[in-house]
Amino acid sequence: MELIKQIITEKIKEKEEIKMRAYERLLKYVVIHTASDENSEATPTTERQFELARLLVGEMQELGIQDARVDEKCYVYGTLPATPGLEKAPAIGLIAHLDTVPDFCGENVKPRVIENYDGEDVVLGESGRVLSRERFPHLPSLRGRTLIVTDGTTVLGADDKAGIAEIMTVVERLISENIPHGKICIGFTPDEEVGSGAYALDIDAFGADFAYTIDGGEEGEITYENFNACSAQFVVNGFNVHPGSAKDTMVNSLVVACEINQMLPAADRPEHTEGYEGFYHLTDMSGNVEKTVMSYIVRDHSMPSFEARKAELRHIEKVLNERYGAGTVELTITEQYRNMSEKIMPYFHLIENAKAAAEEIGLEPLIVPVRGGTDGAQLSFRGLPCPDLGTGGYAYHGPYEHITAEGMDKSVDLILGILRRYADVQEGE
Repeated sequence: MELIKQIITEKIKEKEEIKMRAYERLLKYVVIHTASDENSEATPTTERQFELARLLVGEMQELGIQDARVDEKCYVYGTLPATPGLEKAPAIGLIAHLDTVPDFCGENVKPRVIENYDGEDVVLGESGRVLSRERFPHLPSLRGRTLIVTDGTTVLGADDKAGIAEIMTVVERLISENIPHGKICIGFTPDEEVGSGAYALDIDAFGADFAYTIDGGEEGEITYENFNACSAQFVVNGFNVHPGSAKDTMVNSLVVACEINQMLPAADRPEHTEGYEGFYHLTDMSGNVEKTVMSYIVRDHSMPSFEARKAELRHIEKVLNERYGAGTVELTITEQYRNMSEKIMPYFHLIENAKAAAEEIGLEPLIVPVRGGTDGAQLSFRGLPCPDLGTGGYAYHGPYEHITAEGMDKSVDLILGILRRYADVQEGE
């Protein structure tokens, strides 16, 4: 009998030793280059996303998830069956995305781990960039934590590999700690950063009644309102002749393009807006006298205001074509996603349970509007109510991206607390 106890004890210790904290997984995932491509029409937009997808399938299989798989479009699925007696509890989905933002380098990521961070400015490698308290006044609040930063030449990739790492850690803890739970549906999507991440997720195969994307900011963040969003492209067709004889003949497309931007309200730019305030954001412009292409993203939480913004763009197109001639300016507006709040409100238990779980572990619930979008917005409108939870990270989409190991731990505990509440729904019946 004593020998059996010893063997069991050793097995338990062995299991505990192989358990990983979420940040350790993050460090493994971020070195895999998974940036999406906004100019590609393929799904996924980049084949490199499959490398991380296949790694995750293998890790899930090692954890015992028998149906772990990746499909031909790079969507990863897996199911953790309900523990005995909880088969009727709501099936909860956990979703994160594989890709990183295409706007800033995501290749050759070299994360730096700073233990017992002192809350002061951090020089980011030899890049010449500094993670400073002046730019990021929350940094002193992270004092004493384990801070993870970039070397200043790439994104870190915590958006959204932190979400992936936290989901995988939750799954391992559910299994290794024998935590009672209903059915857990795991999904990792490609191409979220280019706005198409959730459109091909097979919701029926995924199998969840409700879901959370793990793709937000600091720990304790709970969001169910996001921007209405579209992209807008202006193509300006100029008329190029020799400048010496250009009077009343030349139409310089570059000048007309500048005129377009000046016709939009200068105060309605991302750098001047916050909270529920919308914006026009010029993301790219290239061209010459003959032809110029301008790319905007347009955002607003209010649907009437969003429609008004699109109407303003069409009005600019009309006015300039009347001024310079038909066909000078061509506008294409592409819808991207809508504010998911109307789809979440009928299922507000998703927010209440998240708030209660946060408070239970000593986090102040941060109910904030998303100044962007998530896979959850598309999924909510496709019939799967899906708010978003923070991962513990800051300053996403650039070289100043940073996160703490402790923040990730809190995010894991928050998810576990939510899952316990949905398991209690059945146990309390």
